[in-house]
Amino acid sequence: MVGPMSTDEREWLVARMKVAFVVLIGASAGLITLLGSPTLLESGLATGAGLLFGALVVRVVFPGTGTVERRGR
Repeated sequence: MVGPMSTDEREWLVARMKVAFVVLIGASAGLITLLGSPTLLESGLATGAGLLFGALVVRVVFPGTGTVERRGR
């Protein structure tokens, strides 16, 4: 049987998920530009803007580090 995740494992997983979401949003923004006839600069700028927007979205959606706080009564 598998035990609960350690704090280090949880923080590593959350950090990896955050990076994956940022890359997904940034790559999506870059790929959307391919629907037109973009130059390399335009596509790069759109990807960069998508990465910045992705970082903002991840910061709002995942505000913590994944640590579990125990509250005693």
